[in-house]
Amino acid sequence: MLKLKRIFLSLLLFLVTFSAKSQELNCTVNVLSPRIQSSDKRIFTTLQTSIYDFMNNTKWTSDKYKADEKIECSIQIEIIERASDEFKASIQVTSRRPVYNSSYNSPVLNYKDNEYSFRYVEYQTMEFNESGNNPNLIAVLAYYAYTILGFDYDTYAPLGGTPYFTKAQTIVANCTNYPEPGWKAFESQRNRYWLSENIMNPIYRPIRSLYYDFHRKGLDTMVKNRDEATRVINESMEKLRRVQADKPGSVFMKTLFDAKSDEMVNLFTGAAPDIKSNAITILSEVDPANSGKYQKIK
Repeated sequence: MLKLKRIFLSLLLFLVTFSAKSQELNCTVNVLSPRIQSSDKRIFTTLQTSIYDFMNNTKWTSDKYKADEKIECSIQIEIIERASDEFKASIQVTSRRPVYNSSYNSPVLNYKDNEYSFRYVEYQTMEFNESGNNPNLIAVLAYYAYTILGFDYDTYAPLGGTPYFTKAQTIVANCTNYPEPGWKAFESQRNRYWLSENIMNPIYRPIRSLYYDFHRKGLDTMVKNRDEATRVINESMEKLRRVQADKPGSVFMKTLFDAKSDEMVNLFTGAAPDIKSNAITILSEVDPANSGKYQKIK
């Protein structure tokens, strides 16, 4: 009996220790290669496993996460070209957040980056050096890990993701001289540089505030009072008009609605008539690319 008790206590200690050190992300990873004509695609499976282990086994914060508190997210990489150990690809990053007192998961991030070039040698070690000097394969993944964290924390506290967005921006600064694309301001209006710049720029703070209002003040209170929750979200959306007027077509605004446009339609379709009408007007103004979609709210 004493032996069994010791085994039980040892197992309990292990589980407590594991929980305390549990990493933050529950990230599914898919590496696709439909354009690559090759009979041997084992390296893509190996790459997928390596990225999965890297994203899920790296400790990204000093916070303690329980297994059921991990951030649900996904990474899909499509290999476009391969030349020996050199790869050109796109990377799609998504994340979700649970809504209080429901089984619903709200989309938080849905971002596609078409400029992911990297070198990968099968079975190479994948570790992130926070002080810099990371290969582009690692730098991009770490950048999106911190971006996922930043958006998630923003939904729970006003500007709560700032420490992680700052880390993402530091990675951008460390990679400015990299030969691979995606890190420089002059290359594109929609890349990692500009996404970080927008997120950290005070001009775009109303967008970050909306993430908190939408989730914590809105969706999380939906079970108590749906009308009040939609009204809070609608009022918060008013602030986006100034952002759109000052900086039309920004990458941050597009990123918001790439994740949220369908959800906005579903949310406001059941709202009171005055909120419906106001939501259609605001959404069509700040996200004109999806104005036709928002007519479904009527």
